[in-house]
Amino acid sequence: MLDYMLMPFRRYAEFSGRSRRMEFWAFTLLNVIVYAIITAIVLGTTGTLATFGDVGSAGYTGMMSLFFGGAGLLYVIWWLATVIPTIAVTIRRLHDRNMSGWWYLGFIVAGFIPLLNLIGSIALLVIMLLPGTPGPNRHGPDPKDPASAEVFA
Repeated sequence: MLDYMLMPFRRYAEFSGRSRRMEFWAFTLLNVIVYAIITAIVLGTTGTLATFGDVGSAGYTGMMSLFFGGAGLLYVIWWLATVIPTIAVTIRRLHDRNMSGWWYLGFIVAGFIPLLNLIGSIALLVIMLLPGTPGPNRHGPDPKDPASAEVFA
């Protein structure tokens, strides 16, 4: 499982080919774990959850300094380290469904349109949950059975 979590870092900016569901969801789990650890570090070193209740009196500046000052910079650093692999693994996952990577841009644009953002997010989630097309497709061999493409070559 750890191999699948780190695979998007090894294929850092590789936007061609296909990725299995396991690779996509293991990388998503890694991101959730890292963000939870960073949140624990930030709240453990700079404040408590009571700080969030005080947002009205101090404005949003206090809350933003909590996350983007001191240990909160870890959020920005991790995001910068994972933004390209996240986009790449999502595009490869769409390729596994035999869809163009440009669909991802469509989902991002739909995220800015009210009501359509909810529908687009649910649609992207469903697509990421569906199995890939069996056998080779226009984006490459099946990642579950890469030997099958060589049999027919």
